[in-house]
Amino acid sequence: MMHHIHPQVIIDFTLYTLLTFSIITWTVIFFKVWQFVRNGSANKRFGAAYWQLSHVTQLKTLAPELAKGPDARLAFVGCTWLEEHKAGNNNPLKHNGNAADLLEQTMREQLQTEQHSMEIGLTILASIGSTAPFVGLFGTVLGIMHAMHEITASGSTSLDVVAGPIGDALIATAIGIAVAVPAVLAYNFALGRVKIERTKLDNFVANFLLVADSASKG
Repeated sequence: MMHHIHPQVIIDFTLYTLLTFSIITWTVIFFKVWQFVRNGSANKRFGAAYWQLSHVTQLKTLAPELAKGPDARLAFVGCTWLEEHKAGNNNPLKHNGNAADLLEQTMREQLQTEQHSMEIGLTILASIGSTAPFVGLFGTVLGIMHAMHEITASGSTSLDVVAGPIGDALIATAIGIAVAVPAVLAYNFALGRVKIERTKLDNFVANFLLVADSASKG
C-alpha cells in the first residue's frame, strides 16, 4: 500500500501531525496554567473564610463565591458526611464503624478525585513529548528517501543538488524536537506542581479531621 502513495504526501502528513501535536501541547499547557491559578486563588479565598469559622458545620453559611476550589470541595464532603452521621440511620452501612476512620476514608476518596482532576492532560503531554521526535525522524527518513530518488532521477550528485532536498528533509526532525521540548518541560512542571498540591490537600484533610474530631464522634 505504501508504495502507491507519493512520498511527499506522507511527509506532509507527518508535518501536519506534528503541527497537531504542537497545538494540543500548547492547549494543554494553557489549560494547566489556568487550572493551577484558579485552584490556588479559590483555595486562598476559601481558606481565609474557613479558618474564621467556629465549627466545620458552619461551612454552609459561606458565600457561594468563597466555597469553591479543591479545599472547599473536600470540606463540604466532610461536612456532609458529618451531617449524615448525626442524622442517624439513613445510610447504616456507610456509617457503620469508627466515625473518625470513616470520615477520613470519605475525604481521602474525594482527595483522590481532586488529584485525578489535577492530573488531566499529563498523559497527553508525556505521550507527545516521547513520540514527537520519532514522528519527526520518520518524516526525515521518508524525506531523505524521496530526495535520493529525485537526485538519482536528475543524474547529478553535486553538493548544490544534494544539500537542498536533504536539508529540507531534516526540518521534520527539527520540528519534532521543537514540539517535544515544550511538552516534556510542561509535563515535568505540571507533575511537580501536582505533587505540591497533593501535599497541601493532605495537610488540609489532616487539619479538617483534627477540628472535626469532636463532631465525628458525635
